[in-house]
Amino acid sequence: MKLHMKGLNTPDFIAGVPLFKGLPQKQVVELSRIAVKHIFNKGQMIFSEGDDAHGFYIVQTGRIKIFKLSSEGKEQILHIIEAGEPFGEVAVFTGKTFPAHAEALDVSQIIFFPRTAFVGLIKKYPSLSMNMLAVLSLRLKYFTRLVEDLSLKEVPHRLAVYLLYLSDSKGRTENLELDISKGQLASLLGTIPETLSRILNKMTNQGFIKVEGRKIRLIDRNALKNLASGEKFLL
Repeated sequence: MKLHMKGLNTPDFIAGVPLFKGLPQKQVVELSRIAVKHIFNKGQMIFSEGDDAHGFYIVQTGRIKIFKLSSEGKEQILHIIEAGEPFGEVAVFTGKTFPAHAEALDVSQIIFFPRTAFVGLIKKYPSLSMNMLAVLSLRLKYFTRLVEDLSLKEVPHRLAVYLLYLSDSKGRTENLELDISKGQLASLLGTIPETLSRILNKMTNQGFIKVEGRKIRLIDRNALKNLASGEKFLL
């Protein structure tokens, strides 16, 4: 639903988003004029695969899960979108349908940019398209790596890659706390919760990590790096 929220200055937020970084204030103001604020409750669908794509979104607060469903109903999480990140941006160039589902993981405040109005601004300010293409290039690189991981690497290798990525994203800390459930992590890694639990237990027994609920401590970073690079892991 549309919101008129106090305390959230849309131009200031837009100016700080990587997608629009470096744009002149005039362009930021024009972007804020076409932006529409929405709020979604935890578990609420934002769009489904096959829905008409009339624009794209940027997360202001909260998190969004992008996922696909198999014909049997199995979920594969493709990406978890954090605050400041866009999603559904392919719609700007194709104007067709969304290729996946999007669901709010938390109560989330979202800014929607209608495709027609945004394309009008791109025609007026071509620099906008350069920022968009840069973001799309990074997203393509991510999905290329995801396809490679899911098709060529075993689950223990994918888990090691994820834990190291999570550590690096938080300043190379050894003490991690998962901000998604283990079931969602299993889906993100392309496996099932039972397999993930077995691998976590095995890594713990081998002294790679220590697990307490959602808290994971990296005990042997070098062992995780070797595993992420393809070293064999015996279950």
